[in-house]
Amino acid sequence: MNVRRRHISAGVIATATALALGSLSACSSDSSAADGEGGKLDVVASFYPLQFLAEEIGGSHVSVNTLTEPGQEPHDLEISAKQTAQLQESDVALYLKGLQPSVDEAIGQSEVKAKVDAATLTSLEKHGNEVGGHAAEHDEDEDEHGHDEEGSGLDPHIWLDPVKYAEVAEGVGKAFEKADPDNAATYKKNTAALVKKLDGLDTRFEDGLRNTETKVFITTHAAFGYLAERYGLTEEAINGLDPESEPSANRVKDLEKMAKADGVSTVFYETLVSDKTAKTIAADADLRTDVLDPIEGITEKSRGDDYIQVMDANLKALRTALGAK
Repeated sequence: MNVRRRHISAGVIATATALALGSLSACSSDSSAADGEGGKLDVVASFYPLQFLAEEIGGSHVSVNTLTEPGQEPHDLEISAKQTAQLQESDVALYLKGLQPSVDEAIGQSEVKAKVDAATLTSLEKHGNEVGGHAAEHDEDEDEHGHDEEGSGLDPHIWLDPVKYAEVAEGVGKAFEKADPDNAATYKKNTAALVKKLDGLDTRFEDGLRNTETKVFITTHAAFGYLAERYGLTEEAINGLDPESEPSANRVKDLEKMAKADGVSTVFYETLVSDKTAKTIAADADLRTDVLDPIEGITEKSRGDDYIQVMDANLKALRTALGAK
């Protein structure tokens, strides 16, 4: 399990920033924000978590467009010709390499001035269907079923760990400062304010999940591995990193056995993907269902209006499911 870092060290920030800024094309200060809408820095974000960072950090100095519409599953996004043109005209493109292949390709081929890959701003890990300290206790057969789907790739869901998300925020702030030096002081101030908010969220999660009856939770989609590692939990995912994949019969059987053994009460599903599999497994194992939102977009069904509010709703759902004391 990762060693928890509440306050991001200067060394980590410097390294992450250097990695990100190494990929940025040089931007002169006199042309930095002049081309954007109303003299603003024109930013394209690939999906909601990066849009949130851009809006929080950029404030009134940026114009932010997102490639993934609210309610659209980001893994499935195909870039349109209009979006490709929009990308070409932007000053900064924020994306997360490995999450959306069509975005990776479009940004790679574009002439956008500054390309910021969030995956270079923090460390990514390989996660299978089963993530957390509890995983080592399972026998080999069960473990094999836990890692046979999507297990070879790096897990992109870094925004669901507030500490990793804060590292990404720091890198995005530095990128904005470089792309638009005239407003660097504002970007620096807004980044610090956002990191403080994320630090508070991290504290709430740590305190709220410290004493629970069980440490194991079941999800439909292996999105919460970083969150599980951060707070000493174990995520057991029905599907792999691809939310649309179908679980094997062995995987379903293992989950039902594990739920009974580990005192699991709830199977979590998410708002953008069908809840059919979660509800079937829950009914067979006599468990409840609830929403644990991977915050890939904000819709009318979301339990909150922004990232912070929905993460607090996730914390409440986890506390209930895990039997927090």
